Amino acid sequence: MDARQLEYFVAIAEHGGFSRAAAALHIAQPSLSQAIANLEAELGVPLFHRTGRGVTLSRAGRRLLGPSRQVLRDLAAVRDASAALTGLRQGTLDLAAMPSPGIEPFGALVRRFARRSPEVTISATAAFTPGETVELVRDGACELGLLGAAGRVAAPGLDVLDIEEQPFVVVAAPGGPVRDGVPVAAAGLAGLRLIVAGRGSTMRGVVDGMIAEGADLRIAAEVGHRTSILPLVLAGVGAAVLPDAWTALARRCGAVAAPVEHGARLRVALVSRRGHLTPAARAFLGTARRLAAERLPEVRG
Repeated sequence: MDARQLEYFVAIAEHGGFSRAAAALHIAQPSLSQAIANLEAELGVPLFHRTGRGVTLSRAGRRLLGPSRQVLRDLAAVRDASAALTGLRQGTLDLAAMPSPGIEPFGALVRRFARRSPEVTISATAAFTPGETVELVRDGACELGLLGAAGRVAAPGLDVLDIEEQPFVVVAAPGGPVRDGVPVAAAGLAGLRLIVAGRGSTMRGVVDGMIAEGADLRIAAEVGHRTSILPLVLAGVGAAVLPDAWTALARRCGAVAAPVEHGARLRVALVSRRGHLTPAARAFLGTARRLAAERLPEVRG
């Protein structure tokens, strides 16, 4: 077994087929197939189930995927450390981020990190729920995960760094009942048509909670892609209750934003695997700790 075989195995798993993996790796498919056949023969188990439209991981393949990713990361860390000794700092950081934290504090984190480590490339993967973010880190697809949840994050087996809490705001097109910067109670949103995320999201949970408490709110549109929210708001379809991370962006786009007087908060945290982090991931984690000390009083204490 060698690193090349593990790289091929991970590529097939991530691309869902031999031909797509071969194209991504820029190698001939027969060479890829032979390497995997040799690996399966050495391990004594099949790693994939061949289907009409590609391949799926076998039980053994699923168990091997996480450790294989970790081995490849460790080898990359060795290369990065060797390069640093010669003054050539480099590397790639694989990070998962949910939509709202992916605006802020992601922007602040990357800006600070880039000043210290401009040679490192950040590869951000979209995740839409805390559970999805945690699994991307747990499975080794990403080293770090930036997520937002209604309360403290539970991620057994992973380290969790709380970074900040964000209140919620209502974002609306100008000229309506929402006045920019003027706080409004949940009851004051009565009659508004809202654009909401799908059920199971933190943002949707806040709106559903307001409705359960008696607020007269109507759902105008339910969207799966958060990038659709602001365009729909600006088109006059409805308003949206969002974490404060969206405030600056919404105003730059021409919308108004007002704090919602409600107890809900988005708890933003960074999750990471315990040990075996690349130098780039360790440096980013250090940046996150410094930001958390500024934004979350309990971290300072």
